[in-house]
Amino acid sequence: MRKAMMVAAAAGAVLLVAGCGSDGGGSGKNKGGSSSSSTGSTTGGSEAGGGDSPDAATVKKEIGTAATAAGFTEDPSGDAVPAELKSCMVSWTADAGKAADPKKSFDATVTALTGGGWKEGQATEQSGSTVKTLNKGTWSVKASNHGAAGFAIVMFIGTDNTPQCEALFKADLEKNKKS
Repeated sequence: MRKAMMVAAAAGAVLLVAGCGSDGGGSGKNKGGSSSSSTGSTTGGSEAGGGDSPDAATVKKEIGTAATAAGFTEDPSGDAVPAELKSCMVSWTADAGKAADPKKSFDATVTALTGGGWKEGQATEQSGSTVKTLNKGTWSVKASNHGAAGFAIVMFIGTDNTPQCEALFKADLEKNKKS
């Protein structure tokens, strides 16, 4: 339960630090302690990251392959994606405690993903946290590394920004508001 709360807090930090939207594949970077969020809308299509768009299984496999090669293992208790969103969203949480150096492994994972066709977009660094946006086709991945003394959370959350998926995300949000 405590671990789930820590992951939820880190996910909240991702949203606060990086914002919810995609930056449309731009290369703007924000470093040095100020936070920013993208307020632009995503239009989907190949302009979000260029090239053909992968499916959810491919995105998850690419993240897993890059992260594993960089020294991470997947944390089996990471956030589960709701069944109705599995074609539009992926979540890969590293067991950062098992990595020799979570920051180096995070950087190596991002490098491997960009070498595999993901385009790096917005990046934010603040108070020991790094959040980078990677885009490929209609997909955006928020790669986040939150570290402090004795505490590290590394997550990769991917979303498909097509109108169909955005409608599913909106419906899920509305459903959860009523719960």
